[in-house]
Amino acid sequence: MKKDIEKIDELIKEALTQEEAKFYDELGEQNLIEKLGGVFKGKTGWLAIIMNLFNLVIFGLLIFCVVQFLNTEVTNELIKWGTGIFACLIFMGMIKLFVWMQMDKNDILRELKRLELQITTLSTKRMTD
Repeated sequence: MKKDIEKIDELIKEALTQEEAKFYDELGEQNLIEKLGGVFKGKTGWLAIIMNLFNLVIFGLLIFCVVQFLNTEVTNELIKWGTGIFACLIFMGMIKLFVWMQMDKNDILRELKRLELQITTLSTKRMTD
């Protein structure tokens, strides 16, 4: 299966111009670090930066709540600080979920661009034949 994919990739690269082949290579698979870096680029990069800064603030609040939770023996305060810990964890989880969804969206867009390039290549090839 993998060899078939490699053969298809080679056929596509042969049909492309040098500039198109370079663009096609840029659409290749990315590792996790590259995907994470891609979240901070583009139109919503500023939002990802703000959300990660907000995530750091919430992490600081989480540490504060944990320290306060461990330093008290009053039941009502234990409940309040425990609720704060739970809320911080929920907020942090939601922010991380947003980042993972952005990474997935970027993967889907990259695959769509790859398909568009393949369709364009095939349609121009058929027109010349």
